[in-house]
Amino acid sequence: MLRHTSEIDGYAIGAMDGPIGRITDLLFDEVTWRVRWLVVDTGAFLSGRRVLLPPSALTNVNHIARQLSVNLTKQQIKDSPDTSTDQPVSSQMETNLYDYYGWSPYWSTGFYMGGYGYAGGPFTPSGLGFHARDREGEVAHRLHGDRHLRSIQEITGYHIHARDGEIGHVADVLLEDGDWSIHYLVVDTQNWWTGKKVLISPRSIKSTDWATRTIGLDVDRQTVKDSPAYDGSEAVDRAYEYAFHGYYDGRRVTEPV
Repeated sequence: MLRHTSEIDGYAIGAMDGPIGRITDLLFDEVTWRVRWLVVDTGAFLSGRRVLLPPSALTNVNHIARQLSVNLTKQQIKDSPDTSTDQPVSSQMETNLYDYYGWSPYWSTGFYMGGYGYAGGPFTPSGLGFHARDREGEVAHRLHGDRHLRSIQEITGYHIHARDGEIGHVADVLLEDGDWSIHYLVVDTQNWWTGKKVLISPRSIKSTDWATRTIGLDVDRQTVKDSPAYDGSEAVDRAYEYAFHGYYDGRRVTEPV
């Protein structure tokens, strides 16, 4: 199911022997648009220290109670490598964490946490080049140690520019809670199209300028305006996704029976 990352912010995380803190951010790979790390503020447990945990470490997710669980003890987390600085998460930090917990790094095993879209559908990773982008990210890590990690908190508020002008700013992000892959940016268009919000797929992004906090699209404003209506009060279901991607692909897509 697709969920807003703003909903996940503040979720409590518990170890096998007690609570460890709350989610304050998510770090995603800008090449593949997949969440790689949960950023956890440990509060009084470790005096506000920041802890990083991969979604693959989760053993239980309770959205109703806003709680997550990991198969680790509080002592294991307490003794984990320190990532409490304000510096960007480096390749070495990630390697240290994987070595400490004995986990297999996602960049060395070929395993990725999730995929994009539905298997066999018109916008699966194979159809979008996401597998190639995943391999590209792995190669970049091996050659340069660059994981391309970015913060969900960081991109919230970024300005979105179509080919012919600005259309709004990032208000939220929608991700698949089963595999933690980012499907859409929720864009507030209030300065251009009063009272409306639209969804933008990472497929439509042609450039990102992190210095100016700007995301450029490979579509024009009218295309965005004519896209399937988005109502933030309702869940984005499979039928909507097929209609959305069918629209941007320039053809009608019928959902398989």
